Amino acid sequence: MNDYGHELLFGAFITPVAQPAQQAVELALAAERAGLDLATFQDHPYQPRFHDTWTLLSYIAARTQRIRISANVHNLPLRQPAVLARSAASLDLLSGGRFEMALGAGGFWDAIAAMGGRRLSPGESIEALGEAIEIMRMLWDTEERSGARLNGKFYQVNGAKRGPAPAHPIEIWVGAYKPRILALVGQLADGWVPSLAYLENGLPSLGRMNQLIDEAAEAAGRPLPACGVC
Repeated sequence: MNDYGHELLFGAFITPVAQPAQQAVELALAAERAGLDLATFQDHPYQPRFHDTWTLLSYIAARTQRIRISANVHNLPLRQPAVLARSAASLDLLSGGRFEMALGAGGFWDAIAAMGGRRLSPGESIEALGEAIEIMRMLWDTEERSGARLNGKFYQVNGAKRGPAPAHPIEIWVGAYKPRILALVGQLADGWVPSLAYLENGLPSLGRMNQLIDEAAEAAGRPLPACGVC
């Protein structure tokens, strides 16, 4: 696997358990004291045993000084992308540029539907993810003066005002394992966040998966390195 010259980042993948209430917070503080670069948190809004991840991220941003924070990954079907983009920009400003956006297409569809989310096919969820990425980048682009517009199949913005601009260029990382969504990573994303437990053949899978990302990036005309493993 190639690191493409990216600076290596090391982090913690923290389960946001609601009891004990401060456990995830204490683990994030320990990660910062240990010198880690990232504290990341699962996002399962339908899981009553977990804190709401966005609330937890905001609280931890206020409790920490240096460590970067992210979901791992945000459950897009239950988090409207235009609102999520504004929330991300605000948290990035408040934290001094320490927030990165990580997104998932969705997977636990019965639980998502039980919370009022739309049930999508795998192909539809990937298409929706692509639209969401485009909307987020438009809303963060305050250099463009016209309103943001996208008439997507799943998400629409119709002249939405842009901003606030985040404190730094927020990267968009995607959790992906199958060929079609890996291609989307290469076409649109800034980073890839695979979890070892979901790799069918463990670490040896990463080389081939990274190759699929590279091929999609090159086909889309993106110079390598388009993105890397986070």
